Amino acid sequence: MKVRRSNRVIDMTRYLLERPHTLVPLTFFSEKFSSAKSSISEDLTIIRNTFARQGTGILETVPGAAGGVRYIPTVTEDDAKSVLNEMSQRISESDRLLPGGYVYLSDLLGEPNVLRQVGKLIAAQYAKKPVDVVMTIATKGIPIAQSVAYYLNKPFVIVRRDSKITEGSTVSVNYVSGSSNRIEKMELSKRTLKPGAQVLVVDDFMKGGGTINGMVSMVKEFDADLAGIAVFGESNFEGSRNIPEYTSLIQVENVDTENKHIHAIPGNYFAQTKFIALTPNQSGVQE
Repeated sequence: MKVRRSNRVIDMTRYLLERPHTLVPLTFFSEKFSSAKSSISEDLTIIRNTFARQGTGILETVPGAAGGVRYIPTVTEDDAKSVLNEMSQRISESDRLLPGGYVYLSDLLGEPNVLRQVGKLIAAQYAKKPVDVVMTIATKGIPIAQSVAYYLNKPFVIVRRDSKITEGSTVSVNYVSGSSNRIEKMELSKRTLKPGAQVLVVDDFMKGGGTINGMVSMVKEFDADLAGIAVFGESNFEGSRNIPEYTSLIQVENVDTENKHIHAIPGNYFAQTKFIALTPNQSGVQE
């Protein structure tokens, strides 16, 4: 049965948004809606231009018999500034300061909307870069990794500090905790990574960088390649972290435990991100 264009456009938009980085053949939409490919192409032009105007992302067309269309999530610089400024303000709330100078983030990283924004911001950095898998360490980095993996349409793996019988055989590495200088151990199932895989390492918060360095060592143990490092937040650190180039969304610039004051600002995300300029008539689409 024929479907009205307005209904087709809504359904196609929903379908694409739910499947980022997934190549969808035009024949799929043509058969689904009993419509000619020319009509489907016109519908996709409407969606593409709307995505460009709203800064939703790129609708990329891949030509050829095996081609189709895929949605690639991106963010605009203005949207990123708005999100990170709001998060900085929320993290600067004095009641987040815990004994020992720790900053409470669990409630913030438990909000679905915040996780969606964080995942999309990090994934947008890798819109045109190869990533095969997202890696994090249990437990607080898990929801962030899951959100990033969703927007990249890639699997995520969890490194653990203690072995689980359900993981089977594991590979373990020792690393030095950057904040306490203690030797720690982390493990990952042997079934998890393939040699040569491009691995994006993400975590919730970085102090001395020891945990990040441990995961970088884990990537090397599997003969995989480091695609990048991204953290939700970082604190000022007087020593040397000695980690590869990384991206942080938020930087906790100052913690005054005596006066119960926290000051957070956007991290180095803007310096590390090349924003893709989208316009309705020129949206980075490969025709």
